[in-house]
Amino acid sequence: MAEDLIRYDVLAQDALRGLVRKVLTEVVQAGLPGEHHFFITFNTRFPGVRISSRLAADYPGEMTVVLQHQFWDLVVTDSFFEVGLSFKGVPEKLHVPLRAITSFVDPHASFALKFDVAADAGAEAGAVDVRTVPAEDTAPRVKAVGDGKKPARAKRDKAAKAKDGEAAAVVSLDAFRKKNG
Repeated sequence: MAEDLIRYDVLAQDALRGLVRKVLTEVVQAGLPGEHHFFITFNTRFPGVRISSRLAADYPGEMTVVLQHQFWDLVVTDSFFEVGLSFKGVPEKLHVPLRAITSFVDPHASFALKFDVAADAGAEAGAVDVRTVPAEDTAPRVKAVGDGKKPARAKRDKAAKAKDGEAAAVVSLDAFRKKNG
């Protein structure tokens, strides 16, 4: 098999992260539509992740957050997102590089993406470190997004489940490849 010098795998992941960025940007502008909500799992030790030392201790490798009813100050840029969430009644601010995301699930739409963070980290993998935010910097700001009905919560499980206990569908790149024969 020929060597892939173009790195289609990395390009495809970048394109799919662009989809995540676009969806989150639309939520910043218009809020969550209908019953849509997101489970976003990320590598807490990825370079550039900023979470409190308490969360870093509770989630030393991977963490799943839910953007549904209570979150605030969602900010999305080309390379990261920030969001305020409450964990066990304590408000926290998370700063997550898009490349740290390992999965994105919208159970309402039965839509899921899985990312290979190790391949993306490349040269950064040797510098894996968690940067923490001092507790006093995690207080929420005034602007709130969400409907305030239920608190958002972190999940330790790696796979989010869709409604009625069915696993959300994972989009495979093989589905988009041209079939020969």
